[in-house]
Formats: sequence, C-alpha cells, structure tokens
Amino acid sequence: MQHHVRPEGSPPTNGYSHAVSFAGPMVMVSGQVPLDAEGRLVGYDNCEEQTRQVFRNLENALAAAGSTMGDVVKLTVFLTTMADLDAFRSVRDEFVDRERPPAGAGQWAGPPGVPG
Repeated sequence: MQHHVRPEGSPPTNGYSHAVSFAGPMVMVSGQVPLDAEGRLVGYDNCEEQTRQVFRNLENALAAAGSTMGDVVKLTVFLTTMADLDAFRSVRDEFVDRERPPAGAGQWAGPPGVPG
C-alpha cells in the first residue's frame, strides 16, 4: 500500500510526488539502460524509444521480483541532455500511474574517456 504526499505549503510538482510512504517488501532495482534482451541498443539517438526500452526493462526486473511499476516509490533519472526531459516525461507517463512517485532527474555525460 502506498500513500503519496503533497505537504501543505509545498510547491506544485511537475510529474512527481513530494513524498510517498509504503508498507510491504522492498525491491531494489539497479539502473537500467536502453538495451534489449540480446544486449543491443534500442533507439539510437531517439529519447522516446530509449525511454520505452528502459521502462520495459524496469517492468521485467520488477516482475521477476514479484512487483510492478505501481509499487515503485522512487525514480531517479539521468539523461544525456536535459533537452530530452519533456520527451522522457511523456513516455514515463505511459508506464507510471497518475500518482507518480517522488523523482529526481539530472544530466549525465557518461564515464570519463568515453565519447558521447
């Protein structure tokens, strides 16, 4: 069971909750990338296709642990450019219910020495 919170006096949000409380087993999922089951990159240079693959991978990992996207209590997102934030959000909304978990997003350029 989850309870999403927007505390009184908190600013409005853009697609996330300020806090969420939950009870039950906890499942930790590692960071996901836009690779398919054979390890091939999906959606080269296409944020929407890559985001859909990441969420498919999340759903698969959660299902293997007996969970669903509806049980997620926190999302942390790294994009290679913040210009993709709106595209990410539109795809995220295909996979995450209206009561969205708390979330954070930031830009990640990749490991040192690896071309972008």
